Amino acid sequence: MTSILTYTLKNLPSTSKWALRFFCFYLPALRPLSCSSQLRAAPAAQTKSKKTLAKPNIRNIVVVEGVRIPFLQSGTSGLLHRTNVPKDVVDYIIFGTVIQEVKTSNVAREAALGAGFSDKTPAHTVTMACISANQAMTTGVGLIASGQCDVVVAGGVELMSDVPIRHSRKMRKMLLDLNKAKTLGQRLSLISKFRLNFLSPELPAVAEFSTSETMGHSADRLAAAFAVSRLDQDEYALRSHSLAKKAQDEGLLSDVVPFKVPGKDTVTKDNGIRPSSLEQMAKLKPAFIKPYGTVTAANSSFLTDGASAMLIMAEEKALAMGYKPKAYLRDFVYVSQDPKDQLLLGPTYATPKVLERAGLTMTDIDAFEFHEAFSGQILANFKAMDSDWFAQNYMGRKTKVGSPPLEKFNNWGGSLSLGHPFGATGCRLVMAAANRLRKEGGQYGLVAACAAGGQGHAMIVEAYPK
Repeated sequence: MTSILTYTLKNLPSTSKWALRFFCFYLPALRPLSCSSQLRAAPAAQTKSKKTLAKPNIRNIVVVEGVRIPFLQSGTSGLLHRTNVPKDVVDYIIFGTVIQEVKTSNVAREAALGAGFSDKTPAHTVTMACISANQAMTTGVGLIASGQCDVVVAGGVELMSDVPIRHSRKMRKMLLDLNKAKTLGQRLSLISKFRLNFLSPELPAVAEFSTSETMGHSADRLAAAFAVSRLDQDEYALRSHSLAKKAQDEGLLSDVVPFKVPGKDTVTKDNGIRPSSLEQMAKLKPAFIKPYGTVTAANSSFLTDGASAMLIMAEEKALAMGYKPKAYLRDFVYVSQDPKDQLLLGPTYATPKVLERAGLTMTDIDAFEFHEAFSGQILANFKAMDSDWFAQNYMGRKTKVGSPPLEKFNNWGGSLSLGHPFGATGCRLVMAAANRLRKEGGQYGLVAACAAGGQGHAMIVEAYPK
């Protein structure tokens, strides 16, 4: 298949270039995680007689296709091409991103224009921390469900290798004042106030504005609060990397498409998958709370460059155009809680709500895909979800929802191993669920993620009939 979009990178800042190149070419105690069971293949889901989640008088919304470029560790070396969808059919474009380039704050619009979409096709950018792509998708779902659109491209992009670094506040103020100065005397007076410490840059940090606490520090406290040990976290991280390596070797990560890094070679696979050993992982020092913390570089997700995109359509439109959808996008919820002590518990709060909205239970779910920010975060959520006490005292619920069975959970790896480009992970989660359902013969998938600000998201994905 040949690309239908113009390959134009001229005069676009780096984040836009990533998005544009992507557009142009592809669019209780927790049971132990013993080493012997880490790589146990999930049995094929039993075919069940389940109801569909279609609702009367509401349009069915489907995922036609979803792709991503290989997720790359920061500092290391699209969709329309795969689907051949005519660009004039796309009604709206929505992209998520977190660390925004000032020159292209609406990266979705700039990338769409640079890729040759009509200037009559609206595009906007959303930001909701680690669930930015989720917000892009569900915004598209809303546009289609309301009848305003039939075809939406939704996705996300993040480039951690080239983040904006600001001057200090004092330096910024001096430069702005110099720009306003009208006389030489005024300029010289301002310059005389310059001090060398004005040159100290303000580096971006993965920290909460409201609490000034880094997410890693919060993850360490969360793990301690739920009695998640260092060994538990390392075992889970090893599981994630091992399963990701197995999925990569078996060609299961079919949403990954090759990408030519400007000035470097073409990359064809995620480069952060690195199975190690518990012995090697145990040698690493705590990364955040020193010297007694349990969160390390080995059991945390790493800074990642990447982009993802999905073609979302009304079912009748997709079928009329001859497409075979991969999945239905069904019920979804967003939640928010205390950003200090419950920053990373979004999945715990979102999961029972989305199940209730869909009329399902945990046993109905065939494939779970949760965002792995940290091993400790995942295992703490498992414990919270499996606790009647937590449900009653913190969530206002009578009983626990229960923790996901490991044999159905992130079977092709997760953010710990595949990587986590903040603005792009949501699409990866949904496509992993959709592709797993097709491969394993299941019907329902549950996607969930935490996000900065104490927010979270969950969505039900239903397999499209074969």
